[in-house]
Amino acid sequence: MANDGAVAIIDGQEHRFDRAIAENGALWLDAAVLSRKTGWELKPQGLCRGELCYPVAKGGTHALTRDGTTYVNFTALADEVGFPWVGDLKHRVWYFGWDPVARTTALKTLKAPDFELPDLDGRTHRLSDNLGKKTLLVSWASW
Repeated sequence: MANDGAVAIIDGQEHRFDRAIAENGALWLDAAVLSRKTGWELKPQGLCRGELCYPVAKGGTHALTRDGTTYVNFTALADEVGFPWVGDLKHRVWYFGWDPVARTTALKTLKAPDFELPDLDGRTHRLSDNLGKKTLLVSWASW
């Protein structure tokens, strides 16, 4: 279990987590830092953002206390809720897509949502940088 830094792109925003656990394809994020940076907050009723909450079973697969810090399995939440995600363990970067409602709305407009990703040299590129230009997006998945 590696407890090193990671980058998680959530809602199109890059968030750096100094302490993150990457294990068996899952990304565990410090719950307090996750709340401060993204608004996702671990409450008694579950993992919540605003009024929307997703139940987290006590001692279940979504929350883990380790070394006095509570971590949230954000990839498990994404799977359960329907957020698309992809992670690169070697470069310790994860991208989490928009929630299903926002995704459906965006698809109806036929306009690609803006996003930014770092290249292998660490330079950040935004889709909006290519506005008005033909742009080829290539993605790959192992499944």
